[in-house]
Amino acid sequence: MIRIAFASDTQDGLDGIIAQHFGRCPFYTFVDIEDGEIKDWLVVPNPAAEEHSPGQIPKFIAEQGAHIIVAGGMGPRAQEWFLELGVKPFVRVSGRIKDVIPLILKGELESITTPDRECDKKEGNCGENGSHSHHG
Repeated sequence: MIRIAFASDTQDGLDGIIAQHFGRCPFYTFVDIEDGEIKDWLVVPNPAAEEHSPGQIPKFIAEQGAHIIVAGGMGPRAQEWFLELGVKPFVRVSGRIKDVIPLILKGELESITTPDRECDKKEGNCGENGSHSHHG
């Protein structure tokens, strides 16, 4: 089984919209995939949406058993945390969760293998204001 975590703006499960900033999103949607099919999903409130310390959210996501995290934006420090915890980050992803799952399963989206430092420099590409040096 593979568990994919999605930073989400809504509690709409598979119809939810992927949030642009993984750390400040109001919810995480966890989707369990087995044999290429969705077996279950769960929406959990972000326990640290208002304020969090570096590494807090990546640890939370890993503790929920996620193998993959998907978000519109994520700073390089958070990417480093996820990579160290064995969770593959997928960033610059947008749309409905149910529409993105097949792209991941077919290998049409690439995960981050080394932290993307450009996230700190390009406005709009990696989330709020393009600057995430204080998040993680």
